[in-house]
Amino acid sequence: MLALFKIPAHLGYVALCALIGAESAGVPLPGETALITAGVLAHNGDYSIELVIVLAAAAAIVGDNIGYMIGRTGGRALLERPGPFARHRREILTRGEPFFRRHGPKAVFLGRWVAWLRITAAWLAGISRMRWPVFLFWNALGGIAWATSVGLLAYFVGHAAERIFKIGGLAAVTLILLSLAIFWVWRRQEA
Repeated sequence: MLALFKIPAHLGYVALCALIGAESAGVPLPGETALITAGVLAHNGDYSIELVIVLAAAAAIVGDNIGYMIGRTGGRALLERPGPFARHRREILTRGEPFFRRHGPKAVFLGRWVAWLRITAAWLAGISRMRWPVFLFWNALGGIAWATSVGLLAYFVGHAAERIFKIGGLAAVTLILLSLAIFWVWRRQEA
């Protein structure tokens, strides 16, 4: 995070877009951390909070659409191909398609605030053949709401925002790991 403090603002905006766009397309990068950092820098007067929010939202929307297209064009073939973990990969389709039929818009919108879902939701929507206009609407709405809420929170709270998101991120990771452990125990008892 300190590295962003030492680069010129115009390059920081580029880095913000690149990190958020790539994370949204499915690459595990610290896009939200970049947004928080940019919000804190705007709080300090180094960046424009309005530009930070607009660029973050645009990068999130574009990145998600790239992830959607990747999932739509090649994700299904990747999951259906034979090889290691073929049964597990096919199970993603078996469970994912009904889930996205019922909850796709909510998952795309709310996924912006959940780290692992922020990275995978667009791919899963494309793989599950969610209609693109529906995806585009909820993705854009989620990207704008996420960039605005996270950016403004970092801006108004300043350096304390970093601690808030680290605690929230830790809680989310703990919840996910606990859920996986419970699922694993349940599956072991079923077998």
